[in-house]
Amino acid sequence: MIRVLLADDQSLVRAGFKALLDAQPDIEVAGEAADGEEALRKVRELRPDVVLMDIRMPTLDGLATTRRITDEEALQGVKVVMLTTFELDEYVFEAIRSGASGFLVKDTEPEELLRAVRAVVEGDALLSPGVTRRLIAEFAARSKEPAAEDALGELTEREREVMALVGIGLSNEEIARRLVVSPLTAKTHVSRTMVKLGARDRAQLVVLAYESGLVRPGWLG
Repeated sequence: MIRVLLADDQSLVRAGFKALLDAQPDIEVAGEAADGEEALRKVRELRPDVVLMDIRMPTLDGLATTRRITDEEALQGVKVVMLTTFELDEYVFEAIRSGASGFLVKDTEPEELLRAVRAVVEGDALLSPGVTRRLIAEFAARSKEPAAEDALGELTEREREVMALVGIGLSNEEIARRLVVSPLTAKTHVSRTMVKLGARDRAQLVVLAYESGLVRPGWLG
């Protein structure tokens, strides 16, 4: 059973998400929070698998709350999906850097929300349809000067290749076609790379790909 915490200051939004999620045989809403401080307390208490976190909340906003969650070693298993009103929200970039596994617009289709919850539990990054490359392009434009690639020393050449493809926004299926391997093999390479680098999920792997210099601005295609 996938346990979800809903963090949003609008009770109507929480009620709608709760009704949808609780209707699924493999998902349950473990708790709700109306602000960031309450969300942090409940994450520590309930240890949910996924937090659906509104970016803008009173007391402590979603970004600060996400940073606190991802900074606590005891909460490393908790995945955060940020909720926003607009796909090009100015805070989406910072949400990914803060440790969020992805983001969704609040008016997303019900099927997409359910897929999101299941995907992040499996370690996949989740971004609203159509914005993956735009987000990565934004990251590329803002990313700092790449550090030395020594941090990638444990990776094999194939794992570096796979990480670079993740960094430019390719899915496992697209990576499989590019490298002429099976999707399962591509997924295995991605998983091993995350383990070696201590990446929480695919979104953090994208961040590391840019910060290590493995992928540089202008490589999108």
